Amino acid sequence: MACFLVSGAEAVVVKAVEKAEEKKELKRIESGDVSVNSATIPLSRKLKWLFNLLLGGAVLLAFEHVWHGEVVAWFPFLTAMSDPADASEMFHEMATVGVTMALLITAVWAGMCVTADAIVKRNASDTASNEA
Repeated sequence: MACFLVSGAEAVVVKAVEKAEEKKELKRIESGDVSVNSATIPLSRKLKWLFNLLLGGAVLLAFEHVWHGEVVAWFPFLTAMSDPADASEMFHEMATVGVTMALLITAVWAGMCVTADAIVKRNASDTASNEA
């Protein structure tokens, strides 16, 4: 009923962290910190991937809920909020299904990051060995 709100809320938090991380990375570049390895993917870019995954999932689920009539254009917007019994069922769904989906998306993103880092490191070592 409202499970898309969980991944949407996580997307908002991830976007705030992403913007903070971009500022930190920019300050490191401006200060001339050369310890930033060019053979890695910046954390801000990885967080952007997570944001896109979470937001895409939330939008798709919101559309599905609109399609089934669970989300409407008038107050209270969620049909389950009009009845206390339905509201408790909705909160239970958010706590179980919504959290599980958000955790699964985050786990897939973590796997993507590990794989992408391995590919970048492999390409950097291949390039270094070809130059030698």
